[in-house]
Amino acid sequence: MRSPRVLILVENLSVPMDRRVWQESRALVRAGYEVVVVCPMGGSMDTEPEVVLEGVRILRYPLRAATGGPSGYVREYGVALWHTLRLALRVRREGPVDVVQACNPPDLLFLAALPLVAAGARFVFDHHDLVPELFHSRFGRGRALLGVAKLLERVTFALADGVISTNESYRQLALTRGRKAPSAVQVVRSAPDLSRFRPREPDPTLRRGKRYLAAYLGVMGPQDGVDGALRALAHLRHDRGRDDLHTVLMGGGDDLDDLIALARDLGLSDCVEFTGRVPDEFVQRCLSTADVCLSPDPKNPLNDLSTMNKVVEYMAMGRPLVSFELREARVSAGEAAAYAPAGDEPAFAALIDELLDDPDRRERMGEIGRARVADRLSWEVSERNLLGFYERLLDRGRTGVAVR
Repeated sequence: MRSPRVLILVENLSVPMDRRVWQESRALVRAGYEVVVVCPMGGSMDTEPEVVLEGVRILRYPLRAATGGPSGYVREYGVALWHTLRLALRVRREGPVDVVQACNPPDLLFLAALPLVAAGARFVFDHHDLVPELFHSRFGRGRALLGVAKLLERVTFALADGVISTNESYRQLALTRGRKAPSAVQVVRSAPDLSRFRPREPDPTLRRGKRYLAAYLGVMGPQDGVDGALRALAHLRHDRGRDDLHTVLMGGGDDLDDLIALARDLGLSDCVEFTGRVPDEFVQRCLSTADVCLSPDPKNPLNDLSTMNKVVEYMAMGRPLVSFELREARVSAGEAAAYAPAGDEPAFAALIDELLDDPDRRERMGEIGRARVADRLSWEVSERNLLGFYERLLDRGRTGVAVR
């Protein structure tokens, strides 16, 4: 019998930049699955149209990120859907596909999966984001837009043979809003692989001559709160008189240029550094050097229920962090984080100030975070859940493939 063939559809990020999808893909390959990923090209990296990495075949298409509000997303998603369908049909012509795994956003990828589902593939919804809440956080309460987002989510849930949820809050929504049976929904947390993502020797040069270093890792979009972090850093410097801190912000996104301009306007250009997307080696070296890490996501219906990858990655590196008060942030970090009231940027700044002046507390928080990840939040746990889910999925009536 042949190995089962899995096609993973991604629109939001390129692969392997999308760490969750990359880890899932590698785990499936190690377990004996054949894996093909369809995703957009990156900007400066992940630009090859086709490549095989660690046994994962990746097909990429050109895509320009949305600008100009909702109409920009219509254009982006239309182009992405056409390319995704084109490449999915190409993969199907090369041989049978047993599972199509669609990773949102958007909740439109089921359209590209339909021809393969009609040919016998099972459909898995890898639920990365709450798209109705995402659009609400960006564009407000526009009834028409929210109505479309909710409809597409309902259709995606209805078509799915199984759902992969990133945390228990998402799982509950799959059971209630998505009306899925409990046996069809599995939590697979986005989590660091501790065999790869581990502390390195600190690099004092990253402090740029300052005594302390703060770090941010992640996307820089309207809902990510990096602007709030910059205002907190300005408060820390100008109002609290703290001039011994350098901050490195790693990552990119729709707001990057505006954030660079905001840092300049706030008088932070000499103590705030934007790196753009950086390799894992730099991420690990920077986080290993950082005295405190920043998770400034504002409280809204999306962020309150979402697990932020950066939170768990900070913890995996043994770093203390400052966050606004969010439900899932507390579930993940517990006492590894200090929490400011939602939206209170001066309080966020005050917590950074307190942690920098208390090395013993920083060390305790870092130890707590690393232990929490090792015990229950590591990729090792998520991988077991993922592979068990796939085995159950393919055992339900599928024949002619070998699940290893």
